Amino acid sequence: MGNTSSMLTQYDIEEVQEHCNNTFSQQEIVSLYQRFCQLDRSGGGFISADEFLSVPEFAVNPLSQRLLRMIDGLNFKEFVAFLSAFSSRATPDQKIEFIFKVYDLDCNGKVTFNDIMDMLRDLTGTYISEQQRQ
Repeated sequence: MGNTSSMLTQYDIEEVQEHCNNTFSQQEIVSLYQRFCQLDRSGGGFISADEFLSVPEFAVNPLSQRLLRMIDGLNFKEFVAFLSAFSSRATPDQKIEFIFKVYDLDCNGKVTFNDIMDMLRDLTGTYISEQQRQ
């Protein structure tokens, strides 16, 4: 799986499926692998933050920079696990764990007032004042 020019084996597919709690079907994993290979311009089996930003839907997301700070880069398994949080088939616990990580940017295990304010700044930019946020 490290070499993006190689195909996934059945074992690789099942391993990735298990890693993401069966959120994706085997066919979806194959499709995700093809997309991963397109994004992995260097062919090293790893997608950098810059390569991730080449996805237009991700680049225009107001939380994209926050999400990128959660990840330095992704191998294929991590890529699928990351995307699984956005799936309609992800469990509520998976989604809660993911969104908690998005809010808890300093990784202290707590979502503080400052974390919430930072999130609001990311979402609203200059459209509302600091006073309005508070």
